[in-house]
Amino acid sequence: MRILLDEDVALQVLEPLRHVLRDHRVDHVQRLGWSGKKDLFVLRDAAAQHFEVLVTNDARQLDDPAETAAIKKCGLHHVRFRQRYELGLNGLALALGAVVSAMPFVVAELAAASGQRLVRISSIQASGRHSTVDPSADPPKYWPR
Repeated sequence: MRILLDEDVALQVLEPLRHVLRDHRVDHVQRLGWSGKKDLFVLRDAAAQHFEVLVTNDARQLDDPAETAAIKKCGLHHVRFRQRYELGLNGLALALGAVVSAMPFVVAELAAASGQRLVRISSIQASGRHSTVDPSADPPKYWPR
């Protein structure tokens, strides 16, 4: 499958996605020289270049009638996620983690789909992602004293 990352997707996600999606071609709008190109033209040109999936951080595309019509017309699967910019680099890390971990499953589902699909990747929450223990207060069973 040919997958295109939109300009609003951090370029840093390209190599991890290429790693986990080894049997697929993953490109970025910036690497194609399409930076600054309006979404309507990215959609048209991506379809013309035989991409099958567009991954975007622009969750509002489906709120715009013209962009929604362009998404339907181009036939590309539309995969969107949300990055929490107010969290800075932590928001970027959460978004990239969500996208990289979800995409192998998303691509497998899209490969089996009989038509165009719209996908929303749920974000990873900042809390509950890890636990921390103070071994001086709560030592593991065989913790040396």
